[in-house]
Amino acid sequence: MEPVYLDNNATTRCAPEVVQAMLPYFSEQFGNASSMHAFGAEVGSALATARKQLQALLGAEYDHEIVYTSGGTEADNTAILSALETQTGRDEVITSAVEHPAVLALVGHLEKTGRAKVHVIGVDAKGRLDVEAYRKALGPRTAIVSIMWANNETGTIFPVEQLAEMAHQAGALFHTDAVQAVGKIAMNLAESEIDMLSLSGHKLHAPKGIGALYVRKGTRLRPMVRGGHQERGRRAGTENIPGIVGLGKAAELALAHLEDERTRVAAMRDRLEQGLLEAIPNSFPTGDVDNRLPNTANVAFEYIEGEAILLLMNREGIAASSGSACTSGSLEPSHVLRAMNVPYTAAHGAIRFSFSRENTDADVDRALEAMPPIIARLREMSPFWKEREKLASGEASAFNPTYA
Repeated sequence: MEPVYLDNNATTRCAPEVVQAMLPYFSEQFGNASSMHAFGAEVGSALATARKQLQALLGAEYDHEIVYTSGGTEADNTAILSALETQTGRDEVITSAVEHPAVLALVGHLEKTGRAKVHVIGVDAKGRLDVEAYRKALGPRTAIVSIMWANNETGTIFPVEQLAEMAHQAGALFHTDAVQAVGKIAMNLAESEIDMLSLSGHKLHAPKGIGALYVRKGTRLRPMVRGGHQERGRRAGTENIPGIVGLGKAAELALAHLEDERTRVAAMRDRLEQGLLEAIPNSFPTGDVDNRLPNTANVAFEYIEGEAILLLMNREGIAASSGSACTSGSLEPSHVLRAMNVPYTAAHGAIRFSFSRENTDADVDRALEAMPPIIARLREMSPFWKEREKLASGEASAFNPTYA
């Protein structure tokens, strides 16, 4: 049987159109965009075109507001570190408890080394930010707020436009890690107060190793990578032209497929989620199901381990994940689900299914056929499930299976 890929929040397949757009820049149009001769000029023209393609997807006012990076992590780090350098007299950072490790690891290091005071704002059971706690954390020493546009594990969308306005009222900069949101939902940065935004190409069918940081005109930026004059002096190093051209083409394709994401992709997501909940007892969705990315469903299956589920799914040729690919291998349940106070008996068995426009209804059918027997098999081996069954039938139980 054909494999089924439902892990697009980890990475997407590079679109064929993107590969074709990139190929000439490996061998035929190989010049350095900074060179004065014709070889450099034709590459410089491709760089300018790609920048405008990404500008259109983001709804940015100017194409020069885009600074190319190696990916989302570099963009996140650049935004936060720059704000702490440029915001005189401000040494505090506000973020959320459910951010990607690209943000949480950095701010944790900054606090540990005494370079910043960090306020980590909690979320409720649906993964929604505690806006009142956020409001109270803002103050005269806040240098930057970094809140993700949409969560990579649950898909929950945050009100970043509103949060940016609140940050500006306190005189702080606002950055959003939009790695999972770009290309899935419509954006109009020109009409928002967002100062900086991070994105990564491999999340929207572009290659790995290319990303960008949107920096609103007038926002001061201190480069993290210093050297040459590339990117208007904001990020040194010879440009990754094949990657940039690929990201530009991917942005053009994503803009054309936004309606498909909103409708067909969301419909596949909903059919899979509803089918799993109907067929498998003691399962439930996590996150804000009324306000989430159209491609993401995170379903918790109680009393079993997510790693075991993924192993058996892989044997069936179905790929998904138990959380962020950047934290895979950890025996602890997702920090996102812990922040939402999902019980350990469920958090350990949470599986993220993430679609792309390349998925089909046949993929949903395969997953719906394979998942119920996988869960049933694992529960037959689970001591937690057996004790839960004893409790349900009135038999004596050795322990409370919901105890964390």
